[in-house]
Amino acid sequence: QFKLIVENPDKPVAPGLQVKAFVEYYPDRPENLQDKLLLLVDDDVVDIPLLGLIPYCSLEIESEIDFGEVIAGNKVISKEISIANHGSSSGAFEISYDGVVLLNITPANGVVKPKSKRTIKVDICTDEPGIIKEAMKVELEGRGCTEVWVKAVVVERVLKVLGASCGKVLKCIDFGPVYFGTSKTEQISLYNKSPENMDWVAVLEDNAIGGEMGTDLQRSTDAVLHDLSLKNRDVDVSNLILCTPNQGTLQPYEKSLVTLCFSPEKFKGDIEVSDSSLKQDYVLFLRFETVGNRDGYLQGPSDAATATTRTHPHHVDLALTGSGLPVMVTFNPGPEINFMDCYLGEQTQVPCTLKNESESLPVTFSFRKAAHFNISPEKGKIPKRSAKAVMISFVPHQIGTFKMTQIVDIIGTGLDKNNLQDLKIISFHQLHLSLIGVCKSKRKKILFTVNPGLTPVISNATGQFVADGTEECTGRAPVAVQCTDTVPVAILKSTQTQIHTHRINRDCKEDALIALPNDRAASLRPGEWDKKYRTIFTKTERYNYIDPEFAYTAHERQLIAEHRKYYVDFISTLRQRRLEKDAASQFYLYDDPVNIGIKPAEGLKSPTVSITDLPMEKQQLKAPPLNDDCLLTSRKLAMITSNSTNEGTWSWLSPEPSSAQEKEDCSLTLTHKQLHQIFIGPSTIDFGDVCVYSTTTKELHIINNLLFHIWVEIEIEIAELQETSPLSQVVPPLTKTHVPIVFETITLGIFKKSFTYKINNQHLGHVLVVANAVPIELELSARELILNPVPGCLAETEFRATVRVNNPRNHPAGFSWKPVTTDRKTAFSIQPARGTVEAYSDLECEVVWHPGFNSPEAGEFILCVRRGNTIKLKCFAKVTIPT
Repeated sequence: QFKLIVENPDKPVAPGLQVKAFVEYYPDRPENLQDKLLLLVDDDVVDIPLLGLIPYCSLEIESEIDFGEVIAGNKVISKEISIANHGSSSGAFEISYDGVVLLNITPANGVVKPKSKRTIKVDICTDEPGIIKEAMKVELEGRGCTEVWVKAVVVERVLKVLGASCGKVLKCIDFGPVYFGTSKTEQISLYNKSPENMDWVAVLEDNAIGGEMGTDLQRSTDAVLHDLSLKNRDVDVSNLILCTPNQGTLQPYEKSLVTLCFSPEKFKGDIEVSDSSLKQDYVLFLRFETVGNRDGYLQGPSDAATATTRTHPHHVDLALTGSGLPVMVTFNPGPEINFMDCYLGEQTQVPCTLKNESESLPVTFSFRKAAHFNISPEKGKIPKRSAKAVMISFVPHQIGTFKMTQIVDIIGTGLDKNNLQDLKIISFHQLHLSLIGVCKSKRKKILFTVNPGLTPVISNATGQFVADGTEECTGRAPVAVQCTDTVPVAILKSTQTQIHTHRINRDCKEDALIALPNDRAASLRPGEWDKKYRTIFTKTERYNYIDPEFAYTAHERQLIAEHRKYYVDFISTLRQRRLEKDAASQFYLYDDPVNIGIKPAEGLKSPTVSITDLPMEKQQLKAPPLNDDCLLTSRKLAMITSNSTNEGTWSWLSPEPSSAQEKEDCSLTLTHKQLHQIFIGPSTIDFGDVCVYSTTTKELHIINNLLFHIWVEIEIEIAELQETSPLSQVVPPLTKTHVPIVFETITLGIFKKSFTYKINNQHLGHVLVVANAVPIELELSARELILNPVPGCLAETEFRATVRVNNPRNHPAGFSWKPVTTDRKTAFSIQPARGTVEAYSDLECEVVWHPGFNSPEAGEFILCVRRGNTIKLKCFAKVTIPT
């Protein structure tokens, strides 16, 4: 098989020159050959070995595929391995698997070219937790059979609630007794004991079995039942429990702190309960759920076809217990305290006792400042079932009767709106005391002394006696005395006296002031230009001197007016801001979906309603949408879901956002709580047993419980689901729709694959499709049939019987009957001899035996199903010979 091609030189080869020789190898049989080539160089002999090797393949494959630790999330995951060919010829491979766990292997056989690799894709389904360790048999050309192990550990999503300080698993948190209007916080730690990221959201179960909302558990059964009949139990528990944060994402094996706040509120029923000190106990359950597992909300009487193998989401429950207590502080004496009358500069005191009648909690009090009254101590703390002495003093600063309302603030901890994780000191309750005191004036004896000769500005008629002290002067005449540091001036209202008024000046009402006769010294001051002075008796206009040295000029008066206007405007602006701030606070107080910032019944009159205005049937009100700041509750989720589903199902919606509003809504990034209000499912669509070459449809429900549009896009690359349509829909707010998932296959066996979908082109999700592809099959009601004579006919002239052909599959099955031929001609016939049985239906076939000479009494038929099974039917004629 070797051939040497060379031309030997006739002369010696000179230095620097060479001679070329070619060796060709032509094998004629598949075996390796070995020979040698002799090279004679002068007197030396050089042996050159020759090896002839046939082409061969050298295939190599990895021995293990390890998926590691994965989450059981109803998803098909993939991993790739490669088959390498290090040889010089192509090599074939074939992979077979007969294990329990479903493995999709693509491709299962093929050829690997020389010096190249072939990638093999292996899929496993993570629908059930457990350990996967399966072996695939790989037949490699030239190496025989080898095994490749597929390993994976499928675990459940595990979310644990741990104590923030101890690190142990918590089942319950007891807040204990808390005053109404105050808050108490506890911290927990959420632990993601899973190898993948976990998006979680907190849901408060307000309709759970065993929950209590505002019931005194220490009271008797009869009292509790009576109290329940009086109260309206529709309590919004989202205001009682605050969870911060109430949504988030946990990295694998990460812990996150969560603050729980308990804020009890006084229960108010339709009928007021006489016992104002009623305690209210609360037992609630807080559930931390993973976002996306919501098959339980899709179950209902109309959704029987959407049953799934896993209807409960992964979650962890935490029980919350606590009690709300009212403030029970009494005053003795009180609530009205009367002080003894006292004079100016004196004080009276009344001892008072503050008693805390609560058996569970202490109370912290603080007295507000009140004019003419002093309290000692002004603030303090009273332990439970204790009392504290307080001295209240009446210290008047002026004469009169004083009736003041003393406000006592009860101090506690409350929520800070700016930082919900921290508490601040607030006044959550107020008590009112009525303080009444009278301050009298002392009577002072007036002594008159003889005037030594100098007449004062103000004196009596004779100027002889002057009073030492100035007392409160009360008289019938409306006289006002203006005392300055220099000269006193007595001024009388001119419109209020008519003593000796001149008849000419009888109607002078525009003048305001009248000077007394003895105030001439005061008239030398700079007067006011806009006022006139008249005499006291005749009201004649009196001379008013204006001194230009002391009077204001026109420019100065303008500056004074501008200065006064500046401060008037400034004070008016401050008042306007204060009023706007008060109005804003009142708006925020009633800013909710019900009141929309309007104070209830403020200036509104109830309309007159007649019996004809009432609807015939009670309309079911839609629940308001969930606020993004409040905690989700199971009752609200169920209510908004029922409202969305009751509106009817929309089909063939817009495939892409078209309007400006739709484009704006569909570009939003949704939070975990918003995603939790979008129900797309079921997460596992199980078609059950389906026939090959058949078409089966099931619905994928989409429920949008948000107040804006969402855009759902389905990405399907599976050949068996290619007929599914539409793959893109814009779902309006509070709308339910569905997408028909169409399944077609021509391959027998178990089918498990998943497809993905996107919400707003950002948030991913997946749905698992499960089916068992079976061949077309028909069943017979009996495998052996006995034919009896027909009553009413001549004996042995006609024998008949029927057999039922049943189709248990979802595809119509065509059939034909073929008789089994023997040496003797059959006497049996069957009608219809061929036909079609519709899906999930049956068909009656009649078998007739025709008696005759030498007719066989037994026969066989074969039921041949097109693309399906075959069944034998044995027939016997029951012939009776008369005696």
